[in-house]
Amino acid sequence: MLRLADVVRRHAAGYLAHFGDAILPSHVRALRAIALCRTPALGGHSARCTRCGHEHLLYHSCRHRACPQCGHDATERWLSHQRDLLLPVPYFHVVFTLPSELRRTVRSHQRILLAVLCQAAFETLASLCADPQWLGGRVGALAVLHTWTRTIEWHPHVHLLVPGGALATDGRTWLEPPTYRKRYLVPERALAERFRGRFLALARRALPNVTFPHIPWDKRWVVSARPPVQDPNLVLEYLGRYVHRTALSDKAIVGCSDQSVTFNYRDSRDHQRKTMTLPAHEFLRRFLQHVPPKGMHRVRAFGLLHPSQRHTLRQLQLLLAPRQMPTHKPRRPRPKPRCPYCHGETLQLLRRLTPEQCLAFELRLLGALSNDARGPPTTSLPTRGPW
Repeated sequence: MLRLADVVRRHAAGYLAHFGDAILPSHVRALRAIALCRTPALGGHSARCTRCGHEHLLYHSCRHRACPQCGHDATERWLSHQRDLLLPVPYFHVVFTLPSELRRTVRSHQRILLAVLCQAAFETLASLCADPQWLGGRVGALAVLHTWTRTIEWHPHVHLLVPGGALATDGRTWLEPPTYRKRYLVPERALAERFRGRFLALARRALPNVTFPHIPWDKRWVVSARPPVQDPNLVLEYLGRYVHRTALSDKAIVGCSDQSVTFNYRDSRDHQRKTMTLPAHEFLRRFLQHVPPKGMHRVRAFGLLHPSQRHTLRQLQLLLAPRQMPTHKPRRPRPKPRCPYCHGETLQLLRRLTPEQCLAFELRLLGALSNDARGPPTTSLPTRGPW
């Protein structure tokens, strides 16, 4: 199966030579990490199958947040932590999207403006929910930043997972939307109008020397307030896919030649699976533009869900305890490497290996395989586990 690492190893050198110093350091680090992931350069572990006795080599992973082969354990830890913070109430999924006129400016000032996007989205929601006409209290939100479309083009937007209610000013009363409007927390049109003004005000304050493009006043900013979900685990699972990874998985890549890369995607208009072929340099450019700058966080918590409000959140969980809590899905176990000889999950780690020891170990394994007619096909060695 083709992997993103195969594309990077084949085309990264030409991409770096073509664009030179124009490439961001974070993009260079991402290319290097993905290319070296689960290769002898990062070292590994030797392992022995307790069933058949054969020895194997398990390479280490790069653990870079742009690598589609890594991030399983980090994602599961994040999901487990967020599930512990859930309240036994319906949750709303709200998405704030920037208009196309601002995308180039935001891409040029990612560190500042993407943070402004998250802040403006929550402040817009919080200001409307504080109005007694809607809720009249304090709300919380978990914000997860996305910057891609399904064809990995630049499209900054932020997903907010919002508990369906607010904490009253007395600090003891939980307020919920009236029965007649259980389908939405606050109206989309009011959110969109207020979001426009809040984002532009914060952006111009953060970057006073930047000229922002003109946006027609009659253009509506897209804000999607989804109906409430009784099981927020479903939304968490969706958001968790990209917390420690990027927009493209290894499964999506279906072809790679000397000039182009082909991948499949699901068209959001007709929900059909389609394929797209791009020049290799364009494919890498699209992928790398979604690698965040060093130190920038994709996930932020606001209001009642902010870490400084943990005591208040625990009090709310006790206050709402009589209600049925959302069902927590069991943590998915870490995938275990299988022995390519007996196909059993019976590998026992022996010792850590340096890159030089990995190369020597691999040569010894391949030499043993050539002398063993009963061995498995050579494509199954070396075993690449999740380390």
